[in-house]
Amino acid sequence: MRPALAAWLALSLLMGVGAEDMCGDPPAAPSRSIPAPQLSPEERLSPHMPESLRCDACHAIAFQIEEQLRRAEGKVGRKALSESDYVEVLERSCSQGWESYGVQELDGEKRLAGPGLPRQEPMSVMVMGGPWPSRLSKMCHGYVGEQGEAQIYGAHRQGPSALRELLCHGEKGACAGGKAGGPSPPKALQNEL
Repeated sequence: MRPALAAWLALSLLMGVGAEDMCGDPPAAPSRSIPAPQLSPEERLSPHMPESLRCDACHAIAFQIEEQLRRAEGKVGRKALSESDYVEVLERSCSQGWESYGVQELDGEKRLAGPGLPRQEPMSVMVMGGPWPSRLSKMCHGYVGEQGEAQIYGAHRQGPSALRELLCHGEKGACAGGKAGGPSPPKALQNEL
C-alpha cells in the first residue's frame, strides 16, 4: 500500500494535481494587505533622526535609560548608585543595540515604535534595523553629553516623568514648543538643581 501511495503522491505533484483539486478548492480566506511605510530620502539615508520622529525617539531613550538605571539599582537593593556606577549604566544604555525600534505608519503618520512608546498598532508593518539603531544611540549619547550624567541620574531618582521632562520636554527638548511627534505625556515638576 505504501509504494502505491508514494507513487500517487509523486505523480500528483509532477502533474500539479493536489488534494484541493480532487476535493474542491478550500474556501478563500479574506486577505489583508498592509503596506510598509514609504520612507522619504531623509528617513532612509540621513545619519540623523528626522525632526518628525525626534519626540518619539526621545521618549524611547528616556524609557531605556530609566529601565537600565532601575535594573542597576535593583541589584544594589534600590539604594542610590555611586557616580561611577550610574556613569557606566548610562554609557551602556546609549551603546545598546536599539534593534527593537523601528518606524510604523499610524493613521497616515510615521511614528517610531518599540518598547516604552505608546500607540503601537499590532496590524501594521514596522521598518526595523537600517539607520534607526545608530540614530537612537547617537541621540542618547548627545543627551548624556548635553545634560550630564549627574543631572540625568538626579532626574531618574525623582521618577520617570522627571527624566522625560528633562530630556524631552524642557526648553530645548525634542517635544517642546509644539514640535511634531505626537501628544506629550503629562509634564512633571521642573527639576531645580
